[in-house]
Amino acid sequence: MKLNDVRDNSGAHYRAKRVGRGIGSGKGKTASRGGKGQTARSGVSLNGFEGGQTPLHRRLPKRGFNNSIFRNDFKAVNLGRLQRALDDGKLKPEGTLDGAALVACGMLRRLGDGVRLLAKGELRAAITIEAAGASKAAIAAVEKAGGKVILPIGSPKEAPTEETASV
Repeated sequence: MKLNDVRDNSGAHYRAKRVGRGIGSGKGKTASRGGKGQTARSGVSLNGFEGGQTPLHRRLPKRGFNNSIFRNDFKAVNLGRLQRALDDGKLKPEGTLDGAALVACGMLRRLGDGVRLLAKGELRAAITIEAAGASKAAIAAVEKAGGKVILPIGSPKEAPTEETASV
């Protein structure tokens, strides 16, 4: 096979219809664009335009409320991903792991408003992790493995244990 033997499969490429090439072609003069006006010209995209009639998006009332620009942007980290990073040697279990350490090891691209720890996967190493938030299941799993989760002051803690409830 030579480079000059390479061809498309038959029917794979449809030759574009040449418009505006005389009345005998059937697509001459206005080239199927009608006569004059805005849409006869190139570069026209009138989304939602209904010919001067009030468009649907203006006929319907505004509804709802969106507060998403003020929402906190927490980065979710699952326990399974933490364990995989520990196994691969990207993270060291000693010391306190925080968002900056996760960004430095390449687990997160950016920190956002903090790390939220979730319980998907299994954690076998005893680690101390500082997070902006954590699910109750994640806290329980870390403590079961012999570790500790440090949450910011004022965040809701897990349910009181038997020893703190009896005191």
